[in-house]
Amino acid sequence: MKRYEVYKNIRKRAVIFGLPISLFALMMVSILASLLIIIFSFSFGIIIGILAFNATLYVALIRLTHNPQIFQMAKVFPRMISNKRNSGFDYEQD
Repeated sequence: MKRYEVYKNIRKRAVIFGLPISLFALMMVSILASLLIIIFSFSFGIIIGILAFNATLYVALIRLTHNPQIFQMAKVFPRMISNKRNSGFDYEQD
């Protein structure tokens, strides 16, 4: 009799080859463009370069997926958090 595992990660994002859908689409566009370049060029060096480029792009996208804080420029939290009520009055000079 077969045994099936219960899929408990139903609320996580959809992932293909370890990449979210948008990054997977970017990877597929890169692969299609590289296939067009390979078809219209007959240089062995270009073919090896394109394969290396696609491999490094895949590794970079996997690292970006697992560590999204790399490209975060803004601070997550404000400098000061206050519970003071905002009265709506401006005390500055116009």
